[in-house]
Amino acid sequence: MNRTEDTRAFYQLLHELEQRFGGTRTLTDCHGRMPWPSRGVYFFFEPGETRSRTGHGPRVVRVGTHALMAKSRTSLWNRLNQHRGTLNPLGGNHRGSIFRLLIGDAMTSAGYVEYTGSWGRGSSAPKAIRESERPAEVEVSRYIGAMPFLVVSINDAPGPESQRGYIERNAIALLSGYSSTAADPPSANWLGFHSSRERVRRSGLWNNNHVDECYEPAFLGALEKLIHDIG
Repeated sequence: MNRTEDTRAFYQLLHELEQRFGGTRTLTDCHGRMPWPSRGVYFFFEPGETRSRTGHGPRVVRVGTHALMAKSRTSLWNRLNQHRGTLNPLGGNHRGSIFRLLIGDAMTSAGYVEYTGSWGRGSSAPKAIRESERPAEVEVSRYIGAMPFLVVSINDAPGPESQRGYIERNAIALLSGYSSTAADPPSANWLGFHSSRERVRRSGLWNNNHVDECYEPAFLGALEKLIHDIG
């Protein structure tokens, strides 16, 4: 197992995916009427974050999917829309998106948004607290909305053993620098270094789960087949 070579192969597959997907998109420019697959795995990039050891181009900073519980009805767009937040008025709900929660936490720690002691507390909050959090939610929406991303369609059944879950956790494990130096570490100015979550800071990813796991190189073959099967 050669992690650097496997990371290089991973990005070559994403390059093919980008060509078949018609280029990267940003959530600011997306809506639910676009032809989204019902289910899939997404890969987010971040302005300013580039590959340094495995080639040129942006590095993936978050991998995610949805519907990993049996009988879940969450669609791919449902999940992406939770990350995007609302457009009119601009805002969102970080309690419904761990991605938003992590970005907002780091932005608060970095002093980019006003500190709110309620951020990330509880699964719901009364209106007064939500209103106090709105300035932070607005900035999170702007930040995530500008992050390019790609999607690979995997229309399998919901559940923890889905192929989507397999691709997600192995891609995260491959890219993570939690247990050893990542093939493409984050830049010195990466926002994630301000996160209160050690798993974000050490992994170099906006992910909590799977960052401390080992990857199975065979997942690259599965990802390659999925990409090549795209019409």
